[in-house]
Amino acid sequence: MTIARFNYVTPVRFGFGALSVLADELGHLGVGRFLLVTDPGIVEAGLVERVTAVVKPAAIFDQTPSNPTEAAAIKALAAFREAECDGVVALGGGSSIDLAKAVALLATHSGVLADYVIGGGSADAIGPTSPIIAVPTTAGTGAEVGRAASLTLRNGTKAACVNAHLIPRCAICDPDLTLSLPPMLTASTGIDVLCHGIEAYFSSTFNPPADAIALDVVSRSARSLPEAVRNGNNRDARSEMLLAAVMGGMVFQKGLGAIHALTHPLGALGYPHGTLNAIVLPHVLAINEKLAPARATELKSALDNVSGKSLSVWTNDFIAALGLPQRLSALGMTRDGFSDFAEKAEREHLNKTNPRPLTAAEFLTILEAAY
Repeated sequence: MTIARFNYVTPVRFGFGALSVLADELGHLGVGRFLLVTDPGIVEAGLVERVTAVVKPAAIFDQTPSNPTEAAAIKALAAFREAECDGVVALGGGSSIDLAKAVALLATHSGVLADYVIGGGSADAIGPTSPIIAVPTTAGTGAEVGRAASLTLRNGTKAACVNAHLIPRCAICDPDLTLSLPPMLTASTGIDVLCHGIEAYFSSTFNPPADAIALDVVSRSARSLPEAVRNGNNRDARSEMLLAAVMGGMVFQKGLGAIHALTHPLGALGYPHGTLNAIVLPHVLAINEKLAPARATELKSALDNVSGKSLSVWTNDFIAALGLPQRLSALGMTRDGFSDFAEKAEREHLNKTNPRPLTAAEFLTILEAAY
């Protein structure tokens, strides 16, 4: 039997008003000068001022792309070095948090990101990085407690650096910062949370504590997401979704599956990650609930209003009710490159922990069905 590892180590400060402890947490880490990494939407929403009212950054990089890139990380690294920073604070969704992780890595390691990615470099070579504090403004990726940084490299491929040294040293999770999130972005990021719970529970890795958390993620997000989309000012729904997102990030250590294995390479096209997950989710579940029927039954028990439906049908109906796109063609995508994306998905490290790794032919069938 393989020796399992259970690891829940990220300090999380959670609750309305949690942003107020940012200065204290920087002090605990010994960070005196930090780079604030964020994006234009966060600036426009006035959330940067919420941070600067608490503590002043030494520099601000506010040009994080919607899908983070190595090129942007290099620009942010220049700002980090010019201001002589000794830490990074990420303010935003998964894109800003992943970019901040890349900056912290590059600031302390030689070479380029490709040297440290899964499947092409040596992720095990990643050592201690500059301290990172993550302040999420969406309830979605769980990157604030995760060990992965996914970016599009300079060669155009999307790849992930995965190592425990990339886990933020603290996650400050303040639901106040999510209240202004627009409905469709709330839905898209929220479906990512649901996917994390579903995929982690289906994962072939042995980790019973993560299984229990994953079931709670599924139940909590399915119950709270519709209300968060309908009424973004519902503080209870926003708090529940952010909590589900944090817990969804905690179960990444169990591995995900074919949904993310496919949407990660598709993400290099620039489409929103959560929306891609929403479109692909029912089609992957149609396969996985047959590969692991007992797990599918247990997942259904965590949901309301299943009433004899399969998981794939339930998720299809749930996504439709949220108003999210349900076809890749609705995003403006063409079939060009489907075979290449299917082959990349088969090689993705996340495919290894699907109940059974899917083949390129199966991924191609999923893409055609989702088109």
